[in-house]
Amino acid sequence: MRYPPSILDEIRARLPVSEVVGKRVLLKKAGREWKGLSPFNAEKSPSFFVNDQKGFYHCFSSGKHGDIFDFLMETEGLSFPETVERLASEAGVQLPKASAESVREEKRRAGLHEIMEMAAAFFSQELSGRRGTKAREYVERRELDARVIERFRIGYAPADRFALRDHLAGKNVSSEAMIEAGLLVTGDDIAVPYDRFRDRVMFPICDIRGRVVAFGGRALSADVPAKYLNSPDTPLFHKGTMLYNAHLARKAAHEKSAVVAVEGYMDVIALARMGIHHAVAPLGTALTEDQLGALWRMADEPILCFDGDKAGRRAAFRALDTALPILPVGKSLRFAILPEGRDPDDIAREGGGAPAMNAVLEAALPLVDVLWARELEAGELDTPEQRAAFERRLRQAVRAIKDETLQRYYRDEIEARLSAQFAGARRRRDGGRGGGFEGARRGGGRFGANEPQGARLPTGYRPSPALLRSGLFARKAQDGGQGAQPREAMIVSACVAHPHLLGEHAELLAGLELTSAEARAVLGALLDYASEDDAPDPELVRAALARAGLAAAVDSLADRIVPSLRWILDGFADSVRVADALRQAIILHRRAYTLHSELKAAERALAEDDSEANLAWMREVRTQLSSVEGAEADREDG
Repeated sequence: MRYPPSILDEIRARLPVSEVVGKRVLLKKAGREWKGLSPFNAEKSPSFFVNDQKGFYHCFSSGKHGDIFDFLMETEGLSFPETVERLASEAGVQLPKASAESVREEKRRAGLHEIMEMAAAFFSQELSGRRGTKAREYVERRELDARVIERFRIGYAPADRFALRDHLAGKNVSSEAMIEAGLLVTGDDIAVPYDRFRDRVMFPICDIRGRVVAFGGRALSADVPAKYLNSPDTPLFHKGTMLYNAHLARKAAHEKSAVVAVEGYMDVIALARMGIHHAVAPLGTALTEDQLGALWRMADEPILCFDGDKAGRRAAFRALDTALPILPVGKSLRFAILPEGRDPDDIAREGGGAPAMNAVLEAALPLVDVLWARELEAGELDTPEQRAAFERRLRQAVRAIKDETLQRYYRDEIEARLSAQFAGARRRRDGGRGGGFEGARRGGGRFGANEPQGARLPTGYRPSPALLRSGLFARKAQDGGQGAQPREAMIVSACVAHPHLLGEHAELLAGLELTSAEARAVLGALLDYASEDDAPDPELVRAALARAGLAAAVDSLADRIVPSLRWILDGFADSVRVADALRQAIILHRRAYTLHSELKAAERALAEDDSEANLAWMREVRTQLSSVEGAEADREDG
């Protein structure tokens, strides 16, 4: 029988070539492809290659080439109908019964594709026509040039309730067909069907073959109920299975071995304007299993890029829940968190463009970090009950992973982190000096000395600077809105004035706990910039900070340095003296933080057990802290 092309496309989309071929050929990863010994010829060196992104295999020794259907027919001698039935069963695709009805159904779908193409052409003409003036003004404000408009086929739906209907009717398209395509609104209480999209900038949504199957519309009027509106599900369009821009992103994703999923089509377009063409977006819904499967066919570790606000974190955590039960071996996700209050379009137009966006993507966090961060955000860890709940949440999440081997590795990772996190939470019962929580005197209490306050990072776990700056870990405000402490202001300002010191102290600075948000932001930008330039020029550094919107923060930090240390802001100050002052400030800052953490642990221990040992421990820590603060005062006065 003749199978509809849409059915064959769905089977191809659900079954990667490597999965089908891998049942017969031992494949090994080779860059963006897989390689193995030819199943067609005897050979000792691999000449057989599989490319999941392009959907084909190629055998250099025999010259044979094809897709999953060709492979089964070549290797097992199956007929085409037998091959389709076998692969449809593996893919979970239900085949239509051979009938005159199935033929009519395929013709109907082909007709709907033609109608959607005509609608896209109509919207495109309207954007450049008389009625499209307001839409063109909006497009210009968003800095979308002719090249972008053409690439994404952006158009305009007029405000007239019957503009598209009348245009298509003039081309002999029935109202019934327009309704089926999702272009008209109808209902029992609607006497005359009318255009679904009116007075909106239009974004065609295409399937993987580049055929228009739906539309998204952005309202130009502020008083409409829905700012963004997508087509409803139709015979051509199922929003939970498709990704916006997948047809254009596929080639770039293959070349980069990477794909980025952002929140909406304007974000995709913003990335394209920055030269990042391997971006896609879900269509008005949270990421579904089908969409994650599509992402994994494009890259082994898709990057999910979310806004850095609470809604963005919630979206990241929802994606985590969807991914864990279906996480395949060899695949994963990374999470890129944008600066709070900004989306890709903001960065494209105001915030530094491609370099700033690439820095966000390069700092993407692994899935296990996001899992850990989510459960830390869910509650405090101050009591045994809270710690037990934290452990249970993590273990329950890991149990959702269906692959036993992968689940075991995740379990081992989580258990190692838990062990490190609570290594100091067991009370010492030997009555010896130090009491309280075991290891508190060595490690500064329950948390390590290099961790951000309020972040509750595990003592034995060394997160990347990107994780510390990501915003995923909930931080309690430490400065009460009063700005940076003089010591940390001096440390960061010294690095601004003398950026050559960043390379020498990068590791210490990256792990340094800063209580001020502006100090963290400036230092994070400095470290990112320094990683690209071994000897950064101070003027270029200041310009980069200004482009990142941090000029005011830099000035604020400089103002908080005590007068006796302001000489460090002089770019011509003695380099040896500057380096020594910075080193001393870092040592004092780390020591003070460790002692503050230890003091909290000692106070908790004393509250639980008012023994002489615990009281002595608390007094000793206070004495040491006073000594450090005295040393700080001496430096400032000197």
